[in-house]
Amino acid sequence: MIVCLNCKHSNMTGALFCAECGTQLIGREELATQIITDNDMKMESKQSKEDKYQSFNVNEAWGSFHLVDTGQVLPLSIKNEFTLGRVSEGQPIMPNIDFSPYQAYASGVSRLHSVLKRAGDRVIYMDLGSANGSYINGARLAPNVEHPLQHGDVIALGKLRIQILFKHK
Repeated sequence: MIVCLNCKHSNMTGALFCAECGTQLIGREELATQIITDNDMKMESKQSKEDKYQSFNVNEAWGSFHLVDTGQVLPLSIKNEFTLGRVSEGQPIMPNIDFSPYQAYASGVSRLHSVLKRAGDRVIYMDLGSANGSYINGARLAPNVEHPLQHGDVIALGKLRIQILFKHK
């Protein structure tokens, strides 16, 4: 177990970020994170009528993506299936989660890179035959094959590394 220096929460061995407050656990102990309130999330989720993404209550999220290189946290909505990738001009099919704002193109993320599915307590990840591949905890994945994920696993879409954390029920 790794104890978070910020909130004193006990995290699973190997976790990079605290499951409770999001503080980076390994390598930068002096780093403190800001606590994000529900009001902050509601302000960010206010969207224009032209925006195609649907807002949701962050308290309903079943998990989150923690971008390893930047420390940013992306909560996962109540949906059970997501396509992951990046948006480019003229693209007819859009991913549910767009990593374009996080240097996706430079990191080798394909437009429709992979799929993340939740079925009960199981979470499945599948690469969709992306150009630069996907990895779980450093192991390259075969395309179009479902791979189970565990709390704290680090998935990589090309070079974009993301730790996935599941909310405890």
